[in-house]
Amino acid sequence: MREILEERIRLWLEDSESNVEYAEELEGRWAIRMRQETRDATTVWFDVGERSLQFEAYVMPAPPTPADVHRQALVRNMRSWRAFFAVDSEGAVVVRGRLAFGQVTLEELDLALGEVYEMVEVAFRAMIRAGFPNRENSG
Repeated sequence: MREILEERIRLWLEDSESNVEYAEELEGRWAIRMRQETRDATTVWFDVGERSLQFEAYVMPAPPTPADVHRQALVRNMRSWRAFFAVDSEGAVVVRGRLAFGQVTLEELDLALGEVYEMVEVAFRAMIRAGFPNRENSG
């Protein structure tokens, strides 16, 4: 799994059409930074386990008014395939996913990263507006 992930990362970095602009292995996990349009960038963390590859991207801090944000996340989860919105231990909104050992291919990694990209692009501004309604220029 690790070899496939490292090959995919190399290919992303070499591809001028890719949104991946940076990758680094830190403490056994890979940090992949990709450019976004709704915000500057998103970092996706890939963690290789014994039987699966997990990935996670931070979306936004814990909102003071979480109900609408959580509702949006649950509704959006009904449309996702490889990834889903979740709330971490501090209440922040993240996108998480997991691929089983046999699913980790160059193509599936492309699809997983693409799904994280799309989920953030589609949801970020609406979730920020819902979670921080008093914030000026929320986007």
